[in-house]
Amino acid sequence: MITSKQRAKLRAMANTLRPSFQIGKDGIGDNLIMQLDDILEARELIKVTVLETALLSAREACEECAKRLDAEPVQCIGLKFVLYRQARKPQNRKIEI
Repeated sequence: MITSKQRAKLRAMANTLRPSFQIGKDGIGDNLIMQLDDILEARELIKVTVLETALLSAREACEECAKRLDAEPVQCIGLKFVLYRQARKPQNRKIEI
């Protein structure tokens, strides 16, 4: 669990990020979760866009992805959300919070 100050720092870092993935009408499948897991391990902080054609809202998609990836939801605004998870391998850790 991250504190509100840590969340604020992560939100500030996420401002400059471009969305890494898009969730569309197919929803959240195992393939998407594996790709998100790989990119979270590499970057620790990712931004995802939920398309208007998706059957899920951005908040629902954020909660589902966070639960399945064991990640922390940082922010959910409009059709975008941000997730954070500390890299499992110490050599991949880049973000100090």
